[in-house]
Amino acid sequence: MRGSSRLGLLLIFLGALAACGRAPLHHQEAFVFGTRVEVLIAGLPEAQARPAAAAVLREFDRLHRTYHAWKPSELSALNEALAAGRRQPVTPEMATLIADAQRLALASEQLFDPGIGRLVSLWGFQSDDLPAALPDAGALAAWRAARPGIADVQLDDQVAASRKREVALDFGGYLKGVALDRAAAILAAQGVHDALLNIGGNVMALGSKNGQRWRVGIQHPRQPGPLATIELDDGEAIGTSGDYQRYFEVDGRRYCHLLDPRSGQPVEHTQALSVLISPRAAAGTLSDVASKPLFIAGVDWPRLARRLQVEHVLRVDAEGHVQVSAAMHHRLVYVGGQPPALEIVP
Repeated sequence: MRGSSRLGLLLIFLGALAACGRAPLHHQEAFVFGTRVEVLIAGLPEAQARPAAAAVLREFDRLHRTYHAWKPSELSALNEALAAGRRQPVTPEMATLIADAQRLALASEQLFDPGIGRLVSLWGFQSDDLPAALPDAGALAAWRAARPGIADVQLDDQVAASRKREVALDFGGYLKGVALDRAAAILAAQGVHDALLNIGGNVMALGSKNGQRWRVGIQHPRQPGPLATIELDDGEAIGTSGDYQRYFEVDGRRYCHLLDPRSGQPVEHTQALSVLISPRAAAGTLSDVASKPLFIAGVDWPRLARRLQVEHVLRVDAEGHVQVSAAMHHRLVYVGGQPPALEIVP
């Protein structure tokens, strides 16, 4: 059973409604990174907004093609070299992405780890069509015994190598955030200061919607429509990880694409987790990255959030109970009032 893309549609739909007003609103969309991506630009004439949005979508497409994990790409060529035990020259951009991902993996205590591409493949999530069966138990056991990760990748003067041939890089939990930051830079260079960027539910707000804050919704993981809405300030980014986005079911049990590198198994204790990142350098990247380790951490998310310097968190556990940091609670408007079983975490 394929997971839902409702999250991204909801976020941008609410943003678009809120943006309706006297000034023009330019909207372009495409299908990139395996999801719907959208660019809304407020307050500019069509002749200026259209080429700026098109430049953003071209960069999204370039990133997607360059770093695709299982179709021919620069990244898949690197993975082939690592699996063969060969050293592989990489571009300056690739070297920067690997080094930055290693830094973020270390900060997340390796719960965010783009080096587990082979595990992702074993579970069938490196495919446009999700599986209907569990992976081979022996192959999973062998992966756990090797326990490869991005920390095993070595960079030496733009040449990559790995201590373990089982390492395979997959930037699926990282690249959308990088793309948000690239988009913000592209728009600023083209004189665009008011925009909303959405990549499958990873959203960044720039400026305002004609003088008002952009408002977006956070999808309820088990019901249609939003759990809550939130207004975003200039430069803020929000990201969500959910078990309803990409998953399959076997014998009535849900297996989602969010894998715990420690066990090699899909996470079952959390339905959804959202983070709001305050304006800072690489806010988009952190919004994409941070939701993954906090989702995987489960009840330990408050400690890890402090380590990652993330103050705004909303979590829905497997039973539907809502935990929210105090900082996030003050920003949210809950649909229908406060949800049941709400716990505010200092």
